[in-house]
Amino acid sequence: MAITVKLEVFEGPLDLLLHLIDKNKVDIYDIPIVEITEQYLDYIRQMEREDMNVMSEFLVMAATLIDIKCRMLLPREVNEEGEEEDPRAELVEKLLEYKMCKYMSYELRDRMVDAERSLYKRPTLPKEVEDFKYPVDYAELIGDVTLSRLHEIFRQMMKRQEDKIDPVRSTFGNIEKDEIDMELKTTFVEAYVRSHKTFSFRRLLEKQNSRMEVIVTFLVILEMIKTGRIGIEQEDICSDIIITAREVEDDTPLQLTSVAE
Repeated sequence: MAITVKLEVFEGPLDLLLHLIDKNKVDIYDIPIVEITEQYLDYIRQMEREDMNVMSEFLVMAATLIDIKCRMLLPREVNEEGEEEDPRAELVEKLLEYKMCKYMSYELRDRMVDAERSLYKRPTLPKEVEDFKYPVDYAELIGDVTLSRLHEIFRQMMKRQEDKIDPVRSTFGNIEKDEIDMELKTTFVEAYVRSHKTFSFRRLLEKQNSRMEVIVTFLVILEMIKTGRIGIEQEDICSDIIITAREVEDDTPLQLTSVAE
């Protein structure tokens, strides 16, 4: 009569190794590799699985255990720090990681079970309760605050706002660039010279609308003096400058560059 052997179902080779370690009550950091390997191979022989992909994982771990068993019989290798390397170190690290993940899965499963016991009731408050608003006693809310006290609080708040204003930067205005068309201003001065022949330089400047126009007009006058198109006279240093137009053969328009250039 054949003996029926009932095997526990393991989720993988690491799960089987942890079972053997717990069963033999050995230290995971000091695994008796010979004994554990023999027990592991016994479980492999008793397994009957149709899924070869799963079976192959257990066979790979069996080969790893045999490899560690062989290296345990050889002299220990020495690392760069002069310490002997344990052939079981990598396997122990994997077992610890798997054990931690396994226990975490147990914790999550317990929480899921506890969450299934939580029941929620939809709100069924009467409309009178939902519409209720707690009465506010404005006299109690204001307390000892008087009109003069409110005025003092308002004055302090306004003073704080004033203190935030920079007394110097707040007086700065916006610096805007005057856009002066050099060609139009030159044409205007030339036309003015031709129509007046003799005129006061001060009178010409008074017709300008901005400081930049005065500067440009002054530059045009200097250029016309340079080309000989006008002449200037001044009786003394404080008197007005009189400009007189001259007849020149070259009537080429003046070419002035921009003041910004």
